[in-house]
Amino acid sequence: MAATLTPATETGARIMAWADTLAVHTEQPGMLTRTYLTDAHHGAAAQLAEWMREAGMTVRRDAAGNVIGRYEGTTPGAPALLTGSHFDTVRDGGRYDGNLGVILPVACVAGWNRQGKRFPFAIEVVGFAEEEGVRFKATLLGSRAIAGTFDTNVLDNADDSGKTMREVMRAAGFDPAGLPAAAHQREQVLAFVEVHIEQGPVLLNEGLPLGVVTAISGATRFIVEFEGLAGHAGTVPMDMRRDAAMAGAEIGLYIERRCGGLPGLVGTIGQFNVPNGAANVVPGRAVISIDIRAGEDAVRQAAVNDVLAEIERVCARRNVRVTVRKTHEAVSVPCAPWLQTQWADAIARQGLPVRHLPSGAGHDAMAIAAIADVAMLFVRCGNGGISHHPTEIMTAEDAASAAAVFSDFVEHFDKSSARQQ
Repeated sequence: MAATLTPATETGARIMAWADTLAVHTEQPGMLTRTYLTDAHHGAAAQLAEWMREAGMTVRRDAAGNVIGRYEGTTPGAPALLTGSHFDTVRDGGRYDGNLGVILPVACVAGWNRQGKRFPFAIEVVGFAEEEGVRFKATLLGSRAIAGTFDTNVLDNADDSGKTMREVMRAAGFDPAGLPAAAHQREQVLAFVEVHIEQGPVLLNEGLPLGVVTAISGATRFIVEFEGLAGHAGTVPMDMRRDAAMAGAEIGLYIERRCGGLPGLVGTIGQFNVPNGAANVVPGRAVISIDIRAGEDAVRQAAVNDVLAEIERVCARRNVRVTVRKTHEAVSVPCAPWLQTQWADAIARQGLPVRHLPSGAGHDAMAIAAIADVAMLFVRCGNGGISHHPTEIMTAEDAASAAAVFSDFVEHFDKSSARQQ
C-alpha cells in the first residue's frame, strides 16, 4: 500500500515539481537561461499566473512585467503583506534561485484557499520580472518598479542584439511610460518578506534547514587598469620590470588578507585580464575587477579605503600607472528586527533551531526596502552551497520546512510589533 503523504510533504513535493516545470521555460535547450522579456520569460510568467489563479488569487502584470497575485483579506482592499522573488535567471543557472521565493508562497496560499482561510490583511505574491541584470546590464528592474525607484535611463540600455529595453518592452506590450503606476504606496504595504535559497554553504555545513537573514550586504565594485611596460620575458631583469599583471596580483593578495578574518566582510577579484598577453612577454597592461561586500557599511567602506590606498602604494613602488573606476555601489540593507523576531518565532514553533546569518548576495528585498520594512528567510542549499549554476540543489524536505515556517509566519503576523522595537 502506498504511503499517505502529509500536507507538509505534499507541499514540499509540489514546490519541487513546480520548480522543475518552470525550468522548462529556457532560452537555451539543455541549460536554464531565462532573461527579461524573452519568449522563455513570457512562458514562465504565464505559468506563474496560472498557478496563482488556481490558488485563488487575482492576477495582474504591471508595466515592468512583474506577475502579481493577490489573495484578498477579510476586508477587501486592506493593506498587503508582500512576498515574492524573481523568476529571471543567470545564464546556465539553477532552478531554485529566485523561483523558490515565488512558488513557495503560492503553494501556501493554495492551502489556505482550500481551507477557506483569510487574514485581516491581503497577501500579494510578486514574481519580479527581472533581478539578475543579464540582458540589459541593469539589476532589480522589477522590484525597483514596485518601489518607485526605477531608473528610466536604463531604458536605453541595449541587449546583445542591439535592441534597447524600451523597444523590447513596447514589443512585448508593456508601456515604459506606465512604469510610475507600478509603484506601490507605502500605506498599502505592511512589510515585505522574501524566501530564498542561501546561495552559500553556512546552513549546509551546520546541518540546519533554515536561517533568519540579519542584513543584505552592501557592495562596492571597481574596474582597475594597470599600465606598466611590456618587455621580453627573457631579457628584462626582475628588478627593472614594470609588470602590470604582478601589480594586480599583489593587490589581489592584499584584498585576501584585508578581508579575511572579519565576519561578514568579503573581497573578490572576479576578473583578471592581461590584454594581448603572451607567454614570453612581461605584461604591460592588466585589468582586474574588485568586489568588496559587508553587512555593515562602515566595515565595507573602511576596507575599500584601505584597498584604494594599497593600490596607490603598490603602483608607485612598481612604477605602474593605474586607473580606478567605480562601477557599482549599494548600501547594506538591514532586515527589520521585528520581522526577524517573527521569523525566528515561526522557526522555533516548528521545532527547528534558529540561526541568524547575513546575506552576501543582493536580493529584491534591497529595492523594496525603500517603501517597507523587509526580512528574509534562507533555505539550505545542497551540493556545497553552489548557486547560479546548474548543480544548484535543495531538498523537498527543506522546501516543506520552509513552507511550514512561512505559513506559520503569516498566520501569526503582527504588524503592531513593529512599534515595540
